[in-house]
Amino acid sequence: MTAIHAHEDDIFRPAIHYTAKNTWLNDPNGLVYHEGIYHLYYQNNPFGNVWGNMSWGHATSVDLVNWDEQPVAILCDAEEDIYSGSIVIDQYNTSGLGNGTTSPLVAIYTSAYKDSSARRGTQAQSLAWSSDGGYTWTKHQGNPVLDRNSADFRDPKVFRYDGSPGSYWVMVAVEAEEHKVVIYSSDNLRDWHYLSSFGPANATGGVWECPDLFPLPLDGDEEQTKWILTVNLNPGGPNGGSGGQYFVGHFDGVAFTSETTVTDGGSQTDELDAYHWLDWGRDYYAAVSFNNAPDGRRLMVGWMNNWQYGAAIPTWPWRSSMSLVREMSLVTDHGQPRLAQRVADEYRTGNSLSVNTWSALALDEGIRHLHAGAPVEIIEVTFIPESAEEFGLIIRGNGTDGTRIGIRPSTNRLIMDRTSSGNTEFHDAFASTDTAPLKPAPDGSYTLTLFIDHCSVEVFAQNRQVTMTGLIFPGPDSTRLSLYAKRGTATAPSLKVTRPAGPSMRNAEPLVLSR
Repeated sequence: MTAIHAHEDDIFRPAIHYTAKNTWLNDPNGLVYHEGIYHLYYQNNPFGNVWGNMSWGHATSVDLVNWDEQPVAILCDAEEDIYSGSIVIDQYNTSGLGNGTTSPLVAIYTSAYKDSSARRGTQAQSLAWSSDGGYTWTKHQGNPVLDRNSADFRDPKVFRYDGSPGSYWVMVAVEAEEHKVVIYSSDNLRDWHYLSSFGPANATGGVWECPDLFPLPLDGDEEQTKWILTVNLNPGGPNGGSGGQYFVGHFDGVAFTSETTVTDGGSQTDELDAYHWLDWGRDYYAAVSFNNAPDGRRLMVGWMNNWQYGAAIPTWPWRSSMSLVREMSLVTDHGQPRLAQRVADEYRTGNSLSVNTWSALALDEGIRHLHAGAPVEIIEVTFIPESAEEFGLIIRGNGTDGTRIGIRPSTNRLIMDRTSSGNTEFHDAFASTDTAPLKPAPDGSYTLTLFIDHCSVEVFAQNRQVTMTGLIFPGPDSTRLSLYAKRGTATAPSLKVTRPAGPSMRNAEPLVLSR
């Protein structure tokens, strides 16, 4: 294992986000914690850095921060591409796929059948299993195990349900074009029985993909546990292109009932602010959570890209990365249950290269340059609005250009303006000013935490209840951090900038594959 360092043609390689060494990746798949190791599988083209030849790539970590790229886990073949899915630990060998000595890991994935297959043009759910802890996989001879004779039936997330109806496996998948989540049950992972469906509801501006369903206690009260159904859609996100929404409600082992549905999916332009979004930025998609995470944590990872321009981003030889791992909780906000997301604490436990702090910073109209900065930083800042129409930060700047992360208090909006963020010319949909609703704290303040990497920024605002993720491609000399105010003044009572020591993103030597 060797550390990857940025070269002249690889200046955007992330330091604290996972990316494959020299290939394409997209949706995270099969997230599971097993015997002390976090396994991240993902949609991967083993033969190039554009979408195609969909297989399951694989990376492992013991701490969620340092990831080791492993050989391709489940490879496409002449008859099927391996689309998204999930992995469970079949502790009692209900599937019968175990070897009698160890509990098998069972992957449930979508078989996307090619023209050479008798099932060409359809998608169905299939199994593969591993007896060595998730490193080598064997496809089940009885595949597919669930077939609706549909062209758009995909992305199974499977988990073990224990409740009053009994104990069994539950699958949530999608009929993508119908904007429906379909729910099935099984005793053995091989024979599946239809339970119910959910949708259309709320955002339906694109196909539904990559659902997840999990419980969380409301405000930490186990007696007030609710269920969260997440579903991603493309296009139709809150600022264009890909996005992910969620519903809060109840799951009785058979059906999910939402208490946060706003529309039946018929209206799309006027209601976007009213929906619950996993992230308001353009570059957080296909997010799913880990099965079996320790200590009851609900840990989630998303694909940090957008289908509008994903194949065109100016990176080489790799293309696309994963978000930081986020820990989810459910809190009450203005009388409504909402997800709160924080970057996993593991990212803060290492040594820091430097820490800079400022206090009582006055923001007069214009730009106030603070420090030279670095391409990887964690920024924590609080703002108090005064007369300014807009105020905030300019990150990864060079004195003239940069990415603006700002607040417009009169309209209660958080903004991410990347129209001057560096290289924006590679696709006409990339340069954008994206916004999200953001209410002030009771004392009128706004608090932001930013995780900045070589080509991205993840923003967590107001107690982590609003998040916004965006790719940026600044020049190598664009590291300056500045504050700004427009048409008035504001104050930043506190500002802290941490430069993390940063893990080395360790990757295996590229695996030579034959097609």
